Amino acid sequence: TLDGEKTLDQVIAFFDQYDNIDAIGIAAFGPIDIVPESKTYGYVLDTPKHGWSGYDFLGRMKAWRDIPYYWTTDVNGAGWAEFTTGAAKDVDNMVYLTVGTGVGAGIVSGGQLVSGYGHPEAGHIFLQKHPEDTYAGHCPFHGANCLEGLAAGPAIEERWGRKAVDLADCPEVWELEADYIAQALTGYVMTVSPEMIILGGGVMHQEQLFPLIRKKLKEYINGYIVTDELADMEHYVVPASLHDDQGIMGCLELARR
Repeated sequence: TLDGEKTLDQVIAFFDQYDNIDAIGIAAFGPIDIVPESKTYGYVLDTPKHGWSGYDFLGRMKAWRDIPYYWTTDVNGAGWAEFTTGAAKDVDNMVYLTVGTGVGAGIVSGGQLVSGYGHPEAGHIFLQKHPEDTYAGHCPFHGANCLEGLAAGPAIEERWGRKAVDLADCPEVWELEADYIAQALTGYVMTVSPEMIILGGGVMHQEQLFPLIRKKLKEYINGYIVTDELADMEHYVVPASLHDDQGIMGCLELARR
């Protein structure tokens, strides 16, 4: 990814091919300002990505063409696609968690994306570190205390010295990874009561994770919550269903709004 200005040059050059654009959905990496009343609405906030902190992404697009835009995070866009056209299309409440270069979640409650003073940063909830895990953590803000710092793709590579794709036959890698993800899912279950949890992102291509996560999630809940959904873990914690097109499909659905 280039810096903000150069990237938007390419985006605008692409859309300049079309005259009949009614609206555009934008699902951007965060953190971003999604509060319309804010002075920095539409901006990318502080980020380690070079040339993006403080960039007026939405302002640049509006200056190019004054049409309606739906502005949200990348995980919200992907989660909205799963909610409207994917695995969660038959529920009203769900969590979409992506585990890849970073970790983030799009949360839908009562049919609406969850937001407050900003968007959720559910990849940065604090976890209990495994006592035998000596890894210092990948997150520049929280080290080895948060989900992203412990379980994102770069954390796996740094901890074990190889990329996740090259560790498929190492059960100790996935037992640890499943433990951290299941801890996080337990927190989401207890706080937002989702009817379904969808897991996407590059790390979740390791399909051996799913039975491990379901087993550990059940252990962590430990019978405290009893529902039909939790009794059927195979249909409660599921893989993303849109073949890694969630972001694009979510933007299209958000533009329709």
